[in-house]
Amino acid sequence: MRSTADADVLVVDVLDEDTGLADVEDSRGRTYQLPAEWLPDVADGAAYRIEVGAGGVTFTPEPGGARALRERSKQTLLDFQDEADTPPGQGQP
Repeated sequence: MRSTADADVLVVDVLDEDTGLADVEDSRGRTYQLPAEWLPDVADGAAYRIEVGAGGVTFTPEPGGARALRERSKQTLLDFQDEADTPPGQGQP
């Protein structure tokens, strides 16, 4: 099992109040839907830390989690762009 420090964070992209579902993205870049009632104080842009234990899964509000996830995504895109711009045979050691 992963430690709390390594726990995933998910961010609500869209909350559909008609269906009661939240479209979310996690810190691994996966997107899926969850029942909105599972997420305390659910709102668009809200972030939650995911903790898995013997009693099940817990979603805990994570202040600043959405900002951190966006920054990590931006860095991944920048890293990918740098790799694409590197001429063949001149990769990093």
